[in-house]
Amino acid sequence: MMAQVHKTFISYHHVDEAYKSFFESRFSDLYNVFISKSVNFGDIDPNLKTETIRQKIRDEYLKDSTVTVVLVGKETWKRKHVDWEISSSIRQTKYNPRSGLLGILLPTYPRESIDSYYPFTIPPRLYDNLKCGFAKLYNWSEDPMSVRGWIHEAFLWRDRLNPNNSFPMFINNRSGMRWQY
Repeated sequence: MMAQVHKTFISYHHVDEAYKSFFESRFSDLYNVFISKSVNFGDIDPNLKTETIRQKIRDEYLKDSTVTVVLVGKETWKRKHVDWEISSSIRQTKYNPRSGLLGILLPTYPRESIDSYYPFTIPPRLYDNLKCGFAKLYNWSEDPMSVRGWIHEAFLWRDRLNPNNSFPMFINNRSGMRWQY
């Protein structure tokens, strides 16, 4: 039986554009693992007001997506747009249902071993949802069956657990080596 193909939003830092493009072309275009609902670099005018950008992301890209995949690179945790995308995707509203959430550690993500990550160098809202069980974190894979399974599992969990959306919303991009409460 063919697994359901989910409408998937990919959240990422623009320096990781090559991984996002590869991920979309391999898993959306080539293997039909998901239908991409992502923002491409340049789709939204960065000079718009903050609330307008948030609304465009929520109402034009996340509106009918069912899963959000966060591609986690070295500096993804610093990006306000990633924070806004995660926040909007896990919020249940009248017009936008909640999406499932998962993170994928990119090969560029710095770590000591394949099974490790440093909590304060992944997006804080993603980390909060890993802790409460709403989201899961995986290592980069080029295997379509694995990625299909991860996305489907996130889809199934989106209504079984409540996400944690309590982290203060980013106002600006962050700097430094890590975040903390």
